[in-house]
Amino acid sequence: MKQSQRAQYLAQGAMIGAIYMVLTLLAALANLAYGPVQFRFSEALTILPIFTPAAVPGLAVGCLLSNIWSGYGAADMVFGTSATLLAAICTRMVRNIRINKIPILAPLPPVLFNAVIIGIEIAVFSAEGFSWIGFWGAALSVGLGELVICYGLGLPLAAALQKLGKKRKIF
Repeated sequence: MKQSQRAQYLAQGAMIGAIYMVLTLLAALANLAYGPVQFRFSEALTILPIFTPAAVPGLAVGCLLSNIWSGYGAADMVFGTSATLLAAICTRMVRNIRINKIPILAPLPPVLFNAVIIGIEIAVFSAEGFSWIGFWGAALSVGLGELVICYGLGLPLAAALQKLGKKRKIF
């Protein structure tokens, strides 16, 4: 990788991470970023690995920094970041699976990884301790929030970026 390409990769990743963090903290102001009910606007950005590999570390770092303010502390920094990193890698892997040029599977990895991993985290760290009912409740709640954001905001964002990229020959 040439030095200019490396610089571009780092700049893209840093920018994505910073935007992810800012959007997460804005959602936190509305009490929507942490806990069993999550509608992180930043999760719409999880679609970005279809456009650039720099989004994979960018999203992970943005999530790590965002989770500093989580009520789950270091656990959320580890588990939340892991969920985001795994989801970003898988999103990158399915980027070319399209229906009518729409990357229909790309928003699915964040939904699944966050539902399972964050569902486990919330159930394990609940005041009552782990229970399967607690896990399924948290997993469904987090997964539904992810589904709404990733498909409702992320997929339209991908379509807009694709259209912009074609006009400006970015992608």
